[in-house]
Amino acid sequence: MPTICMFYGLLISLFYEEGDRHHTPHFHVRYQAFKAAIAIEDGRVLAGTLPPRQTKLVTAWAELHHDELMANWELVRNGEEPFRIAPLQ
Repeated sequence: MPTICMFYGLLISLFYEEGDRHHTPHFHVRYQAFKAAIAIEDGRVLAGTLPPRQTKLVTAWAELHHDELMANWELVRNGEEPFRIAPLQ
């Protein structure tokens, strides 16, 4: 699972597999023992959990980088490597 960004202890990854589970454009977040899948379109948590503060940070980052995340989603859907995205500062 390629890591596309890291900030404040959050690791953000993106990958794609055929099937219903990966139909909605999303990315994966790991923070300590927490894991979550986040929808690119609206920032909702599709699976897993994150602490509230980290959820807010990830949502803010995703809003700022929506177009880049969608471009990366198209890359991974086509079997290509996603590019790195700037961290939240």
